[in-house]
Amino acid sequence: MKTIAITGASGFVGTSLTKFFSNLGYRIIPISRDILNNENRLEETLKTTDIVINLAGANIINRWTESYKKLLYSSRIDTTKKIVNAINSIDSKPKLLISTSAVGIYDNKTTHSENGSFSNDFLSNLCQDWEKEAFKAQNENTKVAIFRFGIVLGKDGGALQKMLTPFKFGLGGTIGDGSQAFSYIHIEDLLNAYKFVIENNHDGVFNLTAPTPTTNKGLTLALGKTLKRPTILPVPQFVLNLIFSEGARVLTDGQSVVPKKLLDLNFNFKYKTIEETIENLCK
Repeated sequence: MKTIAITGASGFVGTSLTKFFSNLGYRIIPISRDILNNENRLEETLKTTDIVINLAGANIINRWTESYKKLLYSSRIDTTKKIVNAINSIDSKPKLLISTSAVGIYDNKTTHSENGSFSNDFLSNLCQDWEKEAFKAQNENTKVAIFRFGIVLGKDGGALQKMLTPFKFGLGGTIGDGSQAFSYIHIEDLLNAYKFVIENNHDGVFNLTAPTPTTNKGLTLALGKTLKRPTILPVPQFVLNLIFSEGARVLTDGQSVVPKKLLDLNFNFKYKTIEETIENLCK
């Protein structure tokens, strides 16, 4: 029986992965903060682990005060550093570390595959540092894969759950003019991408997004159509700036991203468009 250790196991993606891989017969070890903060316990845990999935990190959609930006950074970089140091310190190493990143690493000037150009802002620099830290675990025994998440859409949590309430009351609408890119992935495709990379022992950087990026307007229209609700009330960008300060950029400055590497490896996406995704999740 293969063992997977997961940081951030209590979050939306973490709980989904735990259930998914448990049903496939894997043994799952959640890496709690207590384990993370105890060097010996962390090393003992990773000695018995085949795969490490690193998901830890404070919620990115929040008001970015200076103190919260420090939390965003430390909750990702420091956690990854502890995992990497533990892997490098033990003899019996896991075969694969899958660490998380985000499509916010890219600029919003064009559509990006995995070798796209990076932005030079807080979120992109955070992702770049996060990935550099994870790659320090790479050695002759341990491969490293980086998953750059788009917005993960699922029924049981995450961004979609927060979006649905205003739409159900007929208060849904675009953010600003709705032209900003929206790269997303159905939770089912995300889980199967983890399975695909683990079972085929792949490494390197992967965009975890659906093959067809959309816009905020495309998302809004798909939600309105499926829920049979009007979508005529746009959310002014300045309102989001007031609520989230610099953090509003996650919602207003979307990146257009395609999963070229997964497609090249013949991974089969079940939900290729925003219409298929929303129809499945909200019908």
